Amino acid sequence: MTERINYMKESPEFFKKLMELSMQEKESTIEESIRHLVHIRASQMNGCGFCFDMHVKEAKMHGERELRLYHIAIWRESTLFSPRERAALAWTEILTKIPEHGVPDDMYDRVRGQFSEKELSDLTFSIMGINAWNRINVAFKTVPGSADKAYGLTKAGLS
Repeated sequence: MTERINYMKESPEFFKKLMELSMQEKESTIEESIRHLVHIRASQMNGCGFCFDMHVKEAKMHGERELRLYHIAIWRESTLFSPRERAALAWTEILTKIPEHGVPDDMYDRVRGQFSEKELSDLTFSIMGINAWNRINVAFKTVPGSADKAYGLTKAGLS
């Protein structure tokens, strides 16, 4: 795969703002392990190899169990995720592929049962962010693993 455009070079001001959003997530009320699950699941759904690769490596470096990484795609059938994690994955899916008539009230109520209003707002911004990254990396065919050295992802031992 050949990268189409180096968007970081072409639009540095937008890249900087999107990076700021991503960095702000570290201050959110959502635990790191859930943020990893959300980033991986949205990237799977959007077919973003660059982001999927990056977030699997980050999750592994932060202690995520390998089997849980394999089970993200089958989270509904898996017994490895807590109710809170399941709610985050469901919210990720519905916001990544918004249904024609929006988010149903019963879905909102189920997710809201696991998250405070602040947490749900923070989680939604996290999902928005990863979807933005997915779209730009899919559009310009960013090569998976191409930023491993720059982002310190070689430490994951998966390259």
